[in-house]
Amino acid sequence: MAIDPINGAGSVPLVTMPKQNDSTDSKESFTKMIGNAIDSFSATQNKADTVSMQAATGQLTDIHDLTIATTEATLATEFTVAVRNKALEAFNDIMRMPV
Repeated sequence: MAIDPINGAGSVPLVTMPKQNDSTDSKESFTKMIGNAIDSFSATQNKADTVSMQAATGQLTDIHDLTIATTEATLATEFTVAVRNKALEAFNDIMRMPV
């Protein structure tokens, strides 16, 4: 029994790191990334609020929409809090460093 080699593995494109030459570009992209994350978090919370209001008023036809929206909002909140906690922990570690 012969085993054929895998062909076509060379066609996978190489992943390259983005250029880090200009610090203003990285600052702007980080700022945009944080802004987009906050906007996404806010949109998720607003969607959950809307679906919850529809469920409370009897306008919601599918209960799974409520379950999905509230679960997404819960996960987004937990993730946001975890990121905030890590950022504060990193800040506190930097402040404790001897000069």
